[in-house]
Amino acid sequence: MMWRMRSRSRTICLSLAFITVFLYLLLALVSFPIYHQPCDPPLPPRTHILRDLARINYTSVGMSGPAEPPTDTTHRDSSNKDANKDAKGHANQAESLASGLSKLEALFDHPLYNMPSLPIPDEDWLLKVKSKVKASEKSSQMWVSASQEDHEDIQWNSSSNSHPPWLRFHLGISRWQLYPHPDPNMELLTQHLATHRIVSAVQKSGGTQLKLVMSFPNYGQAMFKPMKQERDEETNYNLYYFSDFERHNAEIAAFHLDRILGYRRIPPVVGRLVDVVTEIKDVTTDRKLARTFFTSPVGSVCFYGQCSYYCSTEHAVCGRPRDLEASLAFMLPDLSLASRRTWRSPWRRSYSRSKLAKWRTDPDYCSTVKKTSPYNKGTRLVDFIDMVILDFLMSNMDRHHYETFEKFGNNTFLLHLDNGRAFGRHSKDEPSILAPLQQCCRIRRSTWLRLRLLSLPQYRLSDVMRASLSHDTLHRVAPLLSEPHLAALDRRLKTVLETVSRCQERPSKDGGEGEVIYDDTAYLKDMVTPAG
Repeated sequence: MMWRMRSRSRTICLSLAFITVFLYLLLALVSFPIYHQPCDPPLPPRTHILRDLARINYTSVGMSGPAEPPTDTTHRDSSNKDANKDAKGHANQAESLASGLSKLEALFDHPLYNMPSLPIPDEDWLLKVKSKVKASEKSSQMWVSASQEDHEDIQWNSSSNSHPPWLRFHLGISRWQLYPHPDPNMELLTQHLATHRIVSAVQKSGGTQLKLVMSFPNYGQAMFKPMKQERDEETNYNLYYFSDFERHNAEIAAFHLDRILGYRRIPPVVGRLVDVVTEIKDVTTDRKLARTFFTSPVGSVCFYGQCSYYCSTEHAVCGRPRDLEASLAFMLPDLSLASRRTWRSPWRRSYSRSKLAKWRTDPDYCSTVKKTSPYNKGTRLVDFIDMVILDFLMSNMDRHHYETFEKFGNNTFLLHLDNGRAFGRHSKDEPSILAPLQQCCRIRRSTWLRLRLLSLPQYRLSDVMRASLSHDTLHRVAPLLSEPHLAALDRRLKTVLETVSRCQERPSKDGGEGEVIYDDTAYLKDMVTPAG
């Protein structure tokens, strides 16, 4: 009996022990994930290793922020390269511009641009102010504002200190140039054009395209030509030159190029952003012009005026939505004060779609021109060649006429006006523009020397042109000439110099240079000629 009870107790104890062990093991299995997490993380997969390496690489080059997965590193690398490329491009442009500015300064300091000259005789000034005025004439010798509303209440007398910039410009015109080099009035003059308040805007009569005459409070006036196309847009190859747009940036660039060539025969021109409403529509007294204003479907204020070409709603000039880019050129003295004579160009194009001008078919055409007045004496022929070189460099095919001041007769410089159809194409040069130089083989020594100077790396034409244009107010919007146009200047300059060299190699009566190079200043022979 005792044995059976002991056996039963042992069985119960074993059962309880087994149950206890089972429960303990079950509890241990349930508790293991909670209480037995590993101290170190598991080995990272390959993608995490790449991410860590990427983080180290970005940190080493100064990048901030979290590292990206490897799928994004290619995109980021590309973006960084683009950003670095843009930054490098801007840095190169800034460096190029700074270099160009130093080249421009050096160019204008060169002896070829600072040649000594004799005092200008009284008869060689276009306009004069009487130094002494009688009491009976005083009212006619003083400019007094008649309108207090629009114009400044000022009085101008014989003292140059009282003259506004435009009047100083007019009084500085001489027989041989529009303004001297250097001209202390030029900076004030261009600033005046770019910022002075516009009190009146009327359409200029005549001409083939839209032009306005802008008036300022001190009676100064400027010729306004609006933006017609983008700077990098080339003229359509199928468009005849006489149907081309007039470009505002071409007028501005022509003034800068004329000055760089040392001519100084184009009136000062600047770019300006004009408010179509407050500076044209609200101040115009031209009823015909006023009737052409309208608002486009996108809210831009537009107008088109009246003219022979491109004056319609299809060719309207529109602001963005009111700001309009334009060129403003200072007007020359009124014709009642300084009359001008218009001359037909001997190398005028036929302006026909089927006929060619005589000079295009007659190889000996220049011989006839040389026997014809005013090209048979004086400097008229080399003056004309100067203008031809300017036109070729900027690819202007529209020089059908030119003007001179009548007071000076045939012995004076040519005015290089109306250059809006220049700089239309940069990818193609027009050799026919150089026909007068090719056929006549005649050029000023001073012009030839300056062209050779501008072909040297330290005075490269494209560099000084870029630097000069950077002073214009519209340069803040965008460069006035695209890089292909600037490169074309260097290419065309080389063509001009090669043409002169071929002329010098031709057989001639006196051995070559004597017939080709017109010695306009005797002392230039003793100057150091720049290497070609």
